[in-house]
Amino acid sequence: MNETSSAPRVPQTAKERGKISPAKFAHIVYRTPRYDEMIAWYKEVLEAEVVMGSPMVSFLTYDDEHHRIAFINNPALQDASDQMSGIDHCAFTYASLDDLFATYERLKQAGIEPHWCINHGPTLSMYYRDPDKNQVELQIDIFESNEDVTAWFQKSDFDSNPVGVKFDPDDLIQRYRSGEERQTLLTRPRIDPSEVPAQFPAG
Repeated sequence: MNETSSAPRVPQTAKERGKISPAKFAHIVYRTPRYDEMIAWYKEVLEAEVVMGSPMVSFLTYDDEHHRIAFINNPALQDASDQMSGIDHCAFTYASLDDLFATYERLKQAGIEPHWCINHGPTLSMYYRDPDKNQVELQIDIFESNEDVTAWFQKSDFDSNPVGVKFDPDDLIQRYRSGEERQTLLTRPRIDPSEVPAQFPAG
């Protein structure tokens, strides 16, 4: 992406293209040998509640969906290697910067801290590891519309930095509560290509 790219265009939805697609993303299910620990962690992190639970499977939700996350209990499972292919992470978006920061502080008090905090450009994101080492991204959208995101991609340094710029959450919170403007606080800075993270961290 660069200044000479064509005018920004937000991709059409499947419906706009005359296609039938899912109405929503419903849930994610984990197989785990750490059944009780995983349930407790997601209840804490997402403020979720158990809708239905048994020794074999449990369903959790934090919103109006009947279940957003489920866990299948299998104590015989082996841990996956970081070198294995699979899902890298799942992400949950908060409604505001205040909500994201309040969640960070609540979890920090509970001994749960992100291992990677990064401004991707379109999102401000904090990455956590659950008890099975799955990555969970808690984020906010920086821009108000998809058109704004597309325009950012057209003008940004995404070609040389497709990952983002790391940030210190405690420093960012202090600056935010000291009254720093949202635009200067959240605009992703340009950094030297040598400083760009080589890749997303392994789970």
